[in-house]
Amino acid sequence: MHLRQMIDEDLVHAPGVWDGLTARLAEQAGFRALCASGFAVSASLGYPDAELYTMTENLDAVRRVREASRLPVVADIDTGYGNAVNASRTARRFADAGVQAVFMEDQLSPKRCPLTTGADVPLLETHEAAGKVRAVVDAARESAEDPSRQMLVIARTDARGDDALRRMEAYVAAGADLVMPVTKTFTTVEEWRRCHETLGVPLMATLTASAWTEKALTPEVCREVGVRLALLPTQLLMSVAQAAQQTLTRLAKGEDPATVGADAMPHATFVDVIGTDEVDRLRDTYLPASV
Repeated sequence: MHLRQMIDEDLVHAPGVWDGLTARLAEQAGFRALCASGFAVSASLGYPDAELYTMTENLDAVRRVREASRLPVVADIDTGYGNAVNASRTARRFADAGVQAVFMEDQLSPKRCPLTTGADVPLLETHEAAGKVRAVVDAARESAEDPSRQMLVIARTDARGDDALRRMEAYVAAGADLVMPVTKTFTTVEEWRRCHETLGVPLMATLTASAWTEKALTPEVCREVGVRLALLPTQLLMSVAQAAQQTLTRLAKGEDPATVGADAMPHATFVDVIGTDEVDRLRDTYLPASV
């Protein structure tokens, strides 16, 4: 089922993934969609969320996610990697890769993570940001043979309050399918409700680990205030990073590897997770039997 149809029917949660392994784990856990999180992709390269990677590096990560999972992918395309012309090309490349939705922000490039800067981030003028949204929408439309399977365009704003509402109105007028307030855009659930009522389009929320939205925007509240797509962008990343850090610290201090490994996923379970049985099946199907 296409993501467009899924969000028409009900709220969809999408965890943040960054490679084939995390995509497999999320699908096996029972999720219905994935988010190729820019924060996580950047972290996987050893960088903070500051748009230090290129569009091609991000696209490569998304393709690995797509190869490992059958689930629809929502991709973070940051600022579109330039002006409206760059954003249009970015959208076409991601649509060609089979991505079912992209979200783009209205920050000046290179972007900065609003949760880590501690301050407001510089934004494009509204008319320029709306032009970029329109360019991405047109590229998505031109890339789709079937309009019902056209890549969704989600316009993110890093503005706050009434300024954010004005900006999102312009992005909806430019053709955005959904809008995405960030965690700092509003401070109450009622403001999220007002946003949906004012704009008349579905909302996408980021339930970022440690942000107020993670606790306040429960599934029930999301449905009430018009959120149809809810990202879980950093929960998996933080869990994996902590587990890896603890394991490596124990090993570096000289703890017996067998003792450390006893707390981890068993080898037999892991090889099942990564699809060893499927490779064996293909080998038995297509390779000649040994004489």
